[in-house]
Amino acid sequence: MEDKSQVIFGNKISEKDYRKALKSKKKYVKKFGDDSDVNYPIRIRKNRVLGDVFDLYDVLLPEELSGKDVESDPFDKKQGIIVGNIRMGFGHYRISMAMASCAKALGYKPYWMDLNSYPQTTCTKVISAQNDLYSLGSRLSRFKLFNKFVWEPMNYEEFRKLSYNASDQKNAELMAPVFRNVPKDIPVVGTHCWPAQAAIHAGMQYVVEAIPDNWPMALHLAEGSVHTIQCHNAYLGYLVLNGMNKDKVLKPMGKDDIVYTGHYIDHELVVNIEDDCQKRMDRKDQHEAMRFLLTIGGAGAQKEIFAAIIKYLLPYIDKDKAVLYVNVGDYRNVWDELCNEIPEMKDYVYEHMDDFEEATAFAKSAIDGKVTGIHAFYHHDIFEAVYITNLLMRSCDVLVTKPSELAFYPVPKLFIKRVGKHEMWGAIHSAEIGDGTLETRDIPHTLQMLELFMTDDNFLKDMCNNIITNKSIGIYDGAYKVIELAMQLKRGKK
Repeated sequence: MEDKSQVIFGNKISEKDYRKALKSKKKYVKKFGDDSDVNYPIRIRKNRVLGDVFDLYDVLLPEELSGKDVESDPFDKKQGIIVGNIRMGFGHYRISMAMASCAKALGYKPYWMDLNSYPQTTCTKVISAQNDLYSLGSRLSRFKLFNKFVWEPMNYEEFRKLSYNASDQKNAELMAPVFRNVPKDIPVVGTHCWPAQAAIHAGMQYVVEAIPDNWPMALHLAEGSVHTIQCHNAYLGYLVLNGMNKDKVLKPMGKDDIVYTGHYIDHELVVNIEDDCQKRMDRKDQHEAMRFLLTIGGAGAQKEIFAAIIKYLLPYIDKDKAVLYVNVGDYRNVWDELCNEIPEMKDYVYEHMDDFEEATAFAKSAIDGKVTGIHAFYHHDIFEAVYITNLLMRSCDVLVTKPSELAFYPVPKLFIKRVGKHEMWGAIHSAEIGDGTLETRDIPHTLQMLELFMTDDNFLKDMCNNIITNKSIGIYDGAYKVIELAMQLKRGKK
């Protein structure tokens, strides 16, 4: 295999940047070792949370490293498809769940392969180290100087460079061993560049990378895979590798290397768009309480904004004019801190804590039932922490979120301040297709948008009608198309 750190889509990397890539890999080998010769056995186990929902199975690498009793063919090689991902925040897990959902809906069998869940491997050690750095940066981004001079430039320009991809590709060579005993002809959909890059380095034959961001960055390139894009403007930017080597005009990606698909959305949400939007408009017409879903990111960086929103809405909640769902994911401390900061909300609170069955029952009943007060959700399990937001989405009127992967979901959205400048484009895209607000970069502007939702009779309804229109032209069909593309690669029909 050619060295993917030296030439990227026909564009030669400088010797300086190539040496930097080699140095990066060497650093990780020195720190974590090189397990390229280890024969990791594979076990397949039904996913505890989503196994019955999506017929989803986990791809596990047992701790023992002898390689004895390896199950050489535990997969459904005819209908099976691997969803390769990492746990780095909630975004890549949520996109992966959309892929698994649509794979099941289309009659395929999804396998969940989280490259950050094999602690005995160099692969996971490398990913975890980088995840720790990213999480630290996210937390520090609340400091203005750090955000302005370090965090936003890193997420916006540094990740954009081809030289960054060169180092990532070299590091990804250390991730390939986890695929050693995976049949090479099973399609792989990577919802992050590292699973896609690792699969290519491991010799997997049919690889699709579902690129999450619509700000084109070389970070997301996995040459040898087919890259799928959610937005047309990002498609063009990726096609020509726009700005990935300063002002230099680069050789573009090949026409078979990139495909526009639309948004990556779960089957269960897509098929219910019309009904759910109609219920939102009916509640507005009947002056029922408006339901806001607040979902906090993994780093907890939005807690102050959440507190301001809760304080603003408390008088409306008291009069049954507003309802809050607050999902703090797997960060119970965030909810405890909010309770300590706003003791006056305790009389309105219903806690749904680490009981996924009960929380799921509530989410289903709320679709057609009446809801009051403030409902708080916390789950220790990452699958439960992420997926409860998807379940609550159907019965909420407005999703309050930073403009990350949730920017693409078919529900009216109020965008709070981003965490990383690359996220800016999620809000821009959503505002352009009419299913979300502008990004509100401070608390006063966030509260202004809340007031519009509460007092303007057409603001919410306009978004609902736009969502229905967007569905009719296939904007939310991206996950279906990604899965079909991966299976078509195997059938040789792309």
